[in-house]
Amino acid sequence: MSIDYKDTLNLPNTAFPMKANLAQREPEILKKWEELNLYAELQEKNQGKPKFILADGPPFANGAIHIGHAVNKILKDFIVKSKILSGFDAPYIPGWDCHGLPIELNVEKKVGKPGVKVDLKEFREKCREYVLKQVDLQRDAFIRLGVLGDWTNPYLTMDPQYEADIIRSLSQIIQNGHLHKGFKPVHWCIDCGSALAEAEVEYQDKTSPSIDVAFPLKDKKASALFPKLQKLQNPLPIWVAIWTTTPWTLPANEAVAVNPELSYALVLIKDQSHYLLVARDLVESFMKRLNAVDFQIIDECLGSDLEGLELEHPFYDKKVPIILGDHVTLETGTGCVHTAPAHGQEDYRVAEKYHLPLENPVGSDGCYISTTPLFAGVHVFKANDMIIALLKEKHHLILEAKLQHSYPHCWRHKTPLIFRATQQWFISMDQKGLRKAVIKAIQDVQWIPQWGQKRIEGMMADRPDWCISRQRIWGVPMALLLHKETGEIHPETPRLMEAVAKRVEKGGIDVWSEITVEELLKEGAKDYEKSTDTLDVWFDSGVSHFCVLEKRKNLSFPANLYLEGSDQHRGWFNSSLLTSVAMKGVAPYKQVLTHGFTVDPDGHKMSKSLGNVIAPEKVVNNLGADVLRLWVATTDYRSEIVVSDEILKRSGDIYRRIRNTARFLLSNLNGFHPDQHLVPLSELLALDRFIIDRAKQIQAEIIQAYDEYQFHVVYQKIHNYCSIDLGSFYLDVIKDRQYTGKSEGLPRRSAQTALYYIAEYLVRWMAPILSFTAEEIWQNIPGKRGSSVFLSEWYSELPSLELAKDDMDQVFWQEVLLIRDEVNKVLEETRAAGVIGSGLEAELDLYCDPTIYSQLIKLKQELRFVFITSDAILYQENKKPSMAKETAIPGLWVVVRASQHQKCVRCWHLRPDVNQNPKYPEICGRCIENIAGDGEVRLYA
Repeated sequence: MSIDYKDTLNLPNTAFPMKANLAQREPEILKKWEELNLYAELQEKNQGKPKFILADGPPFANGAIHIGHAVNKILKDFIVKSKILSGFDAPYIPGWDCHGLPIELNVEKKVGKPGVKVDLKEFREKCREYVLKQVDLQRDAFIRLGVLGDWTNPYLTMDPQYEADIIRSLSQIIQNGHLHKGFKPVHWCIDCGSALAEAEVEYQDKTSPSIDVAFPLKDKKASALFPKLQKLQNPLPIWVAIWTTTPWTLPANEAVAVNPELSYALVLIKDQSHYLLVARDLVESFMKRLNAVDFQIIDECLGSDLEGLELEHPFYDKKVPIILGDHVTLETGTGCVHTAPAHGQEDYRVAEKYHLPLENPVGSDGCYISTTPLFAGVHVFKANDMIIALLKEKHHLILEAKLQHSYPHCWRHKTPLIFRATQQWFISMDQKGLRKAVIKAIQDVQWIPQWGQKRIEGMMADRPDWCISRQRIWGVPMALLLHKETGEIHPETPRLMEAVAKRVEKGGIDVWSEITVEELLKEGAKDYEKSTDTLDVWFDSGVSHFCVLEKRKNLSFPANLYLEGSDQHRGWFNSSLLTSVAMKGVAPYKQVLTHGFTVDPDGHKMSKSLGNVIAPEKVVNNLGADVLRLWVATTDYRSEIVVSDEILKRSGDIYRRIRNTARFLLSNLNGFHPDQHLVPLSELLALDRFIIDRAKQIQAEIIQAYDEYQFHVVYQKIHNYCSIDLGSFYLDVIKDRQYTGKSEGLPRRSAQTALYYIAEYLVRWMAPILSFTAEEIWQNIPGKRGSSVFLSEWYSELPSLELAKDDMDQVFWQEVLLIRDEVNKVLEETRAAGVIGSGLEAELDLYCDPTIYSQLIKLKQELRFVFITSDAILYQENKKPSMAKETAIPGLWVVVRASQHQKCVRCWHLRPDVNQNPKYPEICGRCIENIAGDGEVRLYA
């Protein structure tokens, strides 16, 4: 007679599904969080706790988010959520950069040029409308990624209050003496029609004309410098040779610079009717470029001796001097440098020293102004060929070639920039010691990775003054009153700027175009006019430390952390540091964490033209946000972050393994109620005590990894615990007593108690990374709990475990694990040979040296459950028996025998007592005890 014993088994059951269906299930969880008002709940719950402030660097409100945006926001979310679990009040206020040229250009495409097709006020209103749509678009995408924040109350740099505080920030910098006006060369984008900040400049290869040009030296004093020349009866004319890749700057030439410490040589090339003057150490390379084989050096002099000599301009009827400059090097060219103060930083600096004219012949559109001889109205890049032709005509072109080199380009238009002197407002790096103060402030910040510190120190040491003025429509006005004759700012500027700021708080930046000078000044209004400049958008976001951190009551200054991509060392990290030190003398952050760019497997950046773009929306709709979040966690994000469809698919596979582990835990908690069934820790089986203690140990390591922002370490520890500690060992071993033990018996309830504690640990470890899945698990763990996993903290409700009971501590179980791995290898070999099928068809004879024997004997008759075999017998031996298999563990030898006993149809073990009781046919005595008796006794496994 056959009996169906199925109903006597404790079969797993859970509402937590195996199939994730993340794309469908995640929006349901988002809706639950929204109904719960989770962020507000957290703020209320965490009031009074220590604060952790992660300041958000605002993305441009322009276009759909890309994979880099997703990485950035997900990393921030990992940190905020892990800090909440660590007991911090960790508010997260997302923000958006709302002004600037990218937005202005997009609006211009739709409504036309401001001041032509539409008036300025209406244009700004269209910009606001455009920005709000972009903010909604990006906000929805970030929320869909599971990023927790104050999405109903973000900061927008176009909010009237923020705009007013930008003006106040500038006022404070002016009061501290860091602002100055200068007519200086700046990077100028012809397409933007505006100066660019350092962060808006990128370098690309460009092919430029490479020319060597003659500046005739007609100064009579020159002969005295060359004694050998004086001895010649008919000395030839001297040409000073310069080299340039920007012929268009020659109309602005005011001098030729030489290095005072270098030696300069007069060179005569055979059959030439002039001498060439070049740096002595560059003669060989220069002659090689000219293909001149037969040449001789006639005489030499020091560069310092040449100072003040007059040269003829190569095509204008004017004289220009030779000046001295330490910036002249032997790296390229001739050692004689064409100097156009309006078109180069070093040229400008050396020209100031010599009081040279600062004539800028180039207009904002990139064309020469009407007073420029020979080239009026010509675009500078078109003028190159005209100037080269003119030099040939004047016989002053020594050599013409092409050169491919790295050249500054506009980051928006990808077009070449020019250096162009304009009257602009600058934050001075040196007039009030800002550079020194910034470099000192850098020392007080923890830079992660550490190379970030050297990078930003180098940038600050070398950076020019910050040009903060722009000639745009959609931006915060500089709000300065300037004297009509001198151009100087009004002596009561701080008071006036505060008056404007108060008006802007109510009416936004349009107020500046509406307000009159007379409204602001009671006296002397006729002598002043309003500045028409707007502020660089990097200033807008750079002062968020004042406009957000200091202004919102739940935030504080300085921030604990700024986290952005590595390009922000010259962007937001940079502008924030400069403005904060200029305003308050300290850095705005305690830590700065940098992440790399996303690239494809070949190392190429994501680009539409390359067709390697991976849209976050597509990943979320196909695989789910948690898979995308898991991919971010698996990467070492501090260097380049590689992504592809295949990599994301692998992340999906990893996700499923973790989910399946969670499902096993939950399904085997079927019928377990912690308030009724929790087994006291002192009564737990030894193996259950071990696995719980292992979880406690791993939690400490995971918290440390979260605190150090090592998310790939967190992932590895979670994955290893799930796949190795649980999947390959613990869960495998406990299946037998979990399924076949007496329902209310200690062996089963002990295992369930362990599974319950593991679930409580695991759900929290996962929560910052796999937020949606953790929330789903949270709702399926038995027992009373809060409405969200994020309203909890790291699990700490377990007192110390008596792990050393029966001398079965962590070391003991780790040794057992190593032995088990070796035994499994022998079992697998025997299975492969066809001797056995499953492990339960096997019986083991373990021959051990005294040390190993003394350990394994502690498990007594339960040793077989550890190896998941039908029997396991220990023998103490000092040498290998002839019939045994050797293992990699010295002193351990194994014999695997196919069991000759009947199989218990209930537990599948092959035991000698199967079918011994006619009332319970086909099952073993242990199963009978678990069905009809008090249940089997287990102490260890």
